[in-house]
Amino acid sequence: MTRIIRCLTGVFVLAAVAAPAAAQDAPDPADRQVYFGEEHMHTHNSFDAVTVGVNQTWEQAYRFAMGEKVTLSTTGDTMQRRTPYDFVAITDHSEYFGVLKDLIDPASPLSTSDFAKGLTADLNDPNSSGSYLAQLISTLLNNSPLEEYVTPELLQSNWQKYVNAANQYNKPGEFTTLFAYEWTSIPGGRNMHRNVFFRDKAPPVPFSAFDSYHPEDLWTYMEVMRNLGIESLAIPHNSNVSDGWMFGPNKLLAGPIDERYARRQQRNEPLFEMAQVKGQSEAHPLLSPNDEFAGFEQFPNLINTPVVSQVKHGFYREALAYGFRLEQELGVNPYKMGAVAGADVHSGYQANEEFNYYGAHGRTDDTPQKRLNQAPNAATQLPGPIVSSAGTTAIWADRNTREALFDGLQRKETYGTSGTLIRLRVFGGWDFAADMADGDDFARLGYAGGVPMGGDLPAMPSGTGAPTLAIQAVKDPESGNLDRIQIIKVWLDARLNRPAELIYDVALADGRTVGADGSVAPVGNTVDVSTATYTNDIGDAMLTAVWTDPDFDPSRHAAYYVRVLEIPTPRWSTYDAVRNNLPLPTVVPHTIQERAWSSPVWYTPAQ
Repeated sequence: MTRIIRCLTGVFVLAAVAAPAAAQDAPDPADRQVYFGEEHMHTHNSFDAVTVGVNQTWEQAYRFAMGEKVTLSTTGDTMQRRTPYDFVAITDHSEYFGVLKDLIDPASPLSTSDFAKGLTADLNDPNSSGSYLAQLISTLLNNSPLEEYVTPELLQSNWQKYVNAANQYNKPGEFTTLFAYEWTSIPGGRNMHRNVFFRDKAPPVPFSAFDSYHPEDLWTYMEVMRNLGIESLAIPHNSNVSDGWMFGPNKLLAGPIDERYARRQQRNEPLFEMAQVKGQSEAHPLLSPNDEFAGFEQFPNLINTPVVSQVKHGFYREALAYGFRLEQELGVNPYKMGAVAGADVHSGYQANEEFNYYGAHGRTDDTPQKRLNQAPNAATQLPGPIVSSAGTTAIWADRNTREALFDGLQRKETYGTSGTLIRLRVFGGWDFAADMADGDDFARLGYAGGVPMGGDLPAMPSGTGAPTLAIQAVKDPESGNLDRIQIIKVWLDARLNRPAELIYDVALADGRTVGADGSVAPVGNTVDVSTATYTNDIGDAMLTAVWTDPDFDPSRHAAYYVRVLEIPTPRWSTYDAVRNNLPLPTVVPHTIQERAWSSPVWYTPAQ
């Protein structure tokens, strides 16, 4: 059957409403595999990638992910991944989607306008005034688009080209191209962006921040599409540069969060992007002063400004606890989000390999000399280099297909990493055996007796003491051994009405133990910064744990997530300096402890 609707972009669409799928035997969840990939990257079809000289195409991005050699458009350098990805979502901005590359292309009819000529001069002529580029940026900050470049016809045409490219490279069971884009809400420079993903069918057109920069309106678009059989989810990112707006108590410029808003957010936004090239958003030393690893790869300023972002309500761990407060007040938790991680690289490739890094933002950092330049950035006044290479998303799924990967995202059986390909599996339950994580039946026992990461613990059986987490972590063959497994427990302190947390070291490499005062000796450091090399003669290739909460209070909500740390390895800035005989940078560490963050397991008290 068909239905005619009017999309929010003003495009009339004849949409097919899918009939219910025939019932099939469900796959055994114990047979699920982990698939690694990219959930956030940009090509020359994003307006800001064009402004930094990027010419990388969708096709090149897919080929690079599959392990083929490609050239970097700004320098001509040959690039090739050491470990191919299983899936990629290219998330070009929906604002001016695919248009800017045509404005500066002499072969395109769009290049003949006065604005196009002025913009081309701004981008190519160092003596240009920059006024046309400034005008373009102001349209994004002020939500006032240049109407002739956001017509329904242009958007629909360019979006269909993207869908065609994704379909061309999609190889079910081998390599998956997810339909996705980035919705770029940035009120007053505050990052409220979301990446929007579709299950098995692409929508007629994406919804842009020019349509509305309010999340509620994006959710309305998603709900309309869902009613037409086009399932979707959205993933917020970079709460660290949202100025405290991402996880705050209010709707965007519209008063306190209410029950309907919270319910819609929980339905439409099941995941959060923990880390990318604009910093990590897990935790901050000011919010987690007892976490020695909370200061990892911070990016403190609003994007392209010297303004420091508000820390409160800007980080995931605090949001988990604040969600419990909203649940108590409203009956629903809008911040019940699992974890993923991505790149946000605007150079048209996936930059998660620290040892294989070619920059993130076109000609601004496409050479080692530029990346290692410690002079303050004119816009941010921050010295470079700032953060490490991109993150990676891992999905436990039945198959490497669009449908199965999306379903894994939807149920939050996911985790994010700082770029490394650690293999991590987590189950929560009430009665796991102490040796469960060491056996071949780990997954089968985990699903049979509990829930995987991203799940809700079942009701506490009578006579049970406390929740138990069972964990397996295996090193990335191309990276460092493992240092430790930690469990981060988050709850709301009812007496003080503020977030509370405890960090438990539950598995330590090299036979180390937790001291009486709770301290743990460092794993050590084998990195030779003069050669950018390290040895894997410290740490363990695999760590396991079965841990029962020693501080459990059955009367309060809690979230438990796992953080796995590697031993120190060289940071990309160290690789760059050594390979090019350049001075080691002094504004960042020379080494990095790569890590993974699981989606939580949630406990809800009996009503």
